[in-house]
Amino acid sequence: MTALTAEQVQALIRFGVPMAEDIDLCVDRLDADNAYARVPFQAKLVRPGGTVSGPTIMALADAAMYAVVLGRLGKVEMAVTANLNINFLAKPKPVDLIAHAQILRISRRQAVCEVSLYSAGDDDNLVAHVTGTYALPL
Repeated sequence: MTALTAEQVQALIRFGVPMAEDIDLCVDRLDADNAYARVPFQAKLVRPGGTVSGPTIMALADAAMYAVVLGRLGKVEMAVTANLNINFLAKPKPVDLIAHAQILRISRRQAVCEVSLYSAGDDDNLVAHVTGTYALPL
């Protein structure tokens, strides 16, 4: 299979998961080992208390994992989330939310990933830390 570019992965995610369009999900950079994705700050994504909602943070993390898997394997649309574990660590700032995903281990049946999420311009302070597994089609 041929690896995909960031632009191709972004289009694939936005077409296959229409909610990604609603949150303006962007895949900024992608290679076989790393994916950088972003959700631009929007007031509609803020929950009571003035912070970006948990579902938005989880959606970005999941999309970043999917992006790094596609960056490694190519167009494997039937790869699905089998597990996602998230630790919310800090309140995101009212700026773009950034995700850096990497593959920790990949086998024929699964890819285990790690995602660090942070507010744009503040990559020293994690907003959330995610580990997850993508089940790969046989």
